[in-house]
Amino acid sequence: MRAALACLTLATSLLLAACGFQLRGAYVLPYESLHIGLPDTSVIGAGLKRQIVAGGGTRLTETRDEAQGTLIQTADQRERQILSLNTSGRVREVRLRYRFAYRVVDAKGRDLVPVTGIELTRDLTYDDSAVLAKEQEELILWRDMESDLVQQLLRRLATVKPVFPKEEG
Repeated sequence: MRAALACLTLATSLLLAACGFQLRGAYVLPYESLHIGLPDTSVIGAGLKRQIVAGGGTRLTETRDEAQGTLIQTADQRERQILSLNTSGRVREVRLRYRFAYRVVDAKGRDLVPVTGIELTRDLTYDDSAVLAKEQEELILWRDMESDLVQQLLRRLATVKPVFPKEEG
């Protein structure tokens, strides 16, 4: 019995290793120092700062001039779109859409990463008899989208190689 369990465990771990599965670790950003140019009240900015500090490879700076790169938000748009109505004309399904665009510039304002956008969507059923519950569900979905956006931003910042301009001399 133990031999069968050991074989099953070994086979499962080999299958997981073969499919490329690995735990998500800290992201290694290609910047020595980075300034997050988002408002202090921004949930996205706070999440990014927290993740970057936890990763430990990139130093966060207070000003653009001290940083090798500055992340600048160029768009932050939330939409609530009605997808379908029931027979009495009341909302039955809603789509939540979150669009975020950003760019990374150096201290002189030159693009290291051009304007790039991320769009997230979530669909939500709606029920007039459970208005408070559906409002709570919508808030939870927005928070989930914010968390997902932070993770996508970090993945993109870690994989996109910035084009550092040559110093004119």
